[in-house]
Amino acid sequence: MKLISKTLIILLLLITTQSNVFSQNPKTRILFLLDGSGSMWGLFEKEVKIDVAKRLLTKLVDSISQNKEVEMALRAYGHVSPKVKQDCKDTRLEVPFGPDNKDQIIARLKEIRPKGTTPIAYSLSVAANDFPRANNVRNIIILITDGIEECGGDPCQVSLSLQKRGIMLKPFIIGLGINEDLISQLDCAGNFFNATDENSFEKILNVVISNALNNTTAQVNLLDSYGKATETDVDMTFYESKKGMIMYNFYHTLNDAGLPDTLFIDPFMNYNLVVHTLPPVTKENISLNHGKHNIIAVNAPQGYLNLVIKGITQYKNLIAVVKKAGGTETVYAQEFNTLQKYLVGRYDLEILSLPRIYVKDVEIKQSSTTTIEVEQPGKIVIYSSTPMIGSIFRTVNGKLEWVTNLDDKLLTQVLIMQPGTYILSYRRKNARSTFYTNDKEFVVSSGTSLSINLK
Repeated sequence: MKLISKTLIILLLLITTQSNVFSQNPKTRILFLLDGSGSMWGLFEKEVKIDVAKRLLTKLVDSISQNKEVEMALRAYGHVSPKVKQDCKDTRLEVPFGPDNKDQIIARLKEIRPKGTTPIAYSLSVAANDFPRANNVRNIIILITDGIEECGGDPCQVSLSLQKRGIMLKPFIIGLGINEDLISQLDCAGNFFNATDENSFEKILNVVISNALNNTTAQVNLLDSYGKATETDVDMTFYESKKGMIMYNFYHTLNDAGLPDTLFIDPFMNYNLVVHTLPPVTKENISLNHGKHNIIAVNAPQGYLNLVIKGITQYKNLIAVVKKAGGTETVYAQEFNTLQKYLVGRYDLEILSLPRIYVKDVEIKQSSTTTIEVEQPGKIVIYSSTPMIGSIFRTVNGKLEWVTNLDDKLLTQVLIMQPGTYILSYRRKNARSTFYTNDKEFVVSSGTSLSINLK
């Protein structure tokens, strides 16, 4: 193992369980992950490193045990197989989580004797499974090591992988006399603190533990047009601000008091928040005040768009493409006879009927419903004894405007069309002269069926 002279590193990793939203303060569970590799026999100042680590860890365990809202467990690595075996799966859960297990942890600490190699990445990956599944908990891993990965693993990559799986991982790295090379290797793992002696190390460790155990809470106020937190029932996602990884996904909820529900999220990172309204709203670079209740205000005033077809419709699923007024990007494709929320503002609609209907500058107002109605369509059935090619037009401002083409493979075609007067221009597919072009005018009425025979 590559030794780090006079170096002791503590990596504190915050991990959340699958349940992210709690109705009360969560219980905290701490897993101590201790380096038991052979290099821990090296000296740290004037003492053996494993002895310093055990003494500090024993003191920490004894102190934390006074808090009945905290549970602890102990895992070690590199302490079972000898160095010559280079056992890269040498890690074991020594004391599982449970109430009042302080004495067990301290007893097992005394028995650990450094032996083998340093599988940090593998130990972190399996340590994530040491936490029993439960709601309303905060899971913390404290890794104590004197060196770097020796089994070809990548602790930083493991961290990223756990985050992609929805596990919150935010490390605190505390080193004593740590050299620049090690800092650069572990910098990707999280927040780094460097101590020059045991006294400063203990102070830094206490600060980190204090911050980790503080219950930092937050609420997201979705503000309406009047600046009140009345908007709710919409999904929202917290992303890590630098790398864009998904950290939390919540459905916004108002509690029994009519207030935004309280969230428990890691205070040791910055977030970008996306509220999945239509269109979405983004608030970037959110930082939380540790140990306090944080209010995150987002302007998200909303109203409703109601799309209605008069009478009984023969459309199977008529759609309106909704865009911001004057914009080109689709906000949503809304079916008719449905009600949908949108941010307050103005929108353009393209209704995918035959022919297309364009409705410009539709205004959505706070908590109000804007209704757009279209006429009940009619049905036309086109018959022919031989394949035809042709197009349907309507006259707009004295010019022909294309509506749709005939299918030249069908002898019978059924079209659902909006009321109006149309012109069908066609000829037989096998005709070899424009002379055979025919124009037929027809009228579509709401709720009626029309048969057209082409000859």
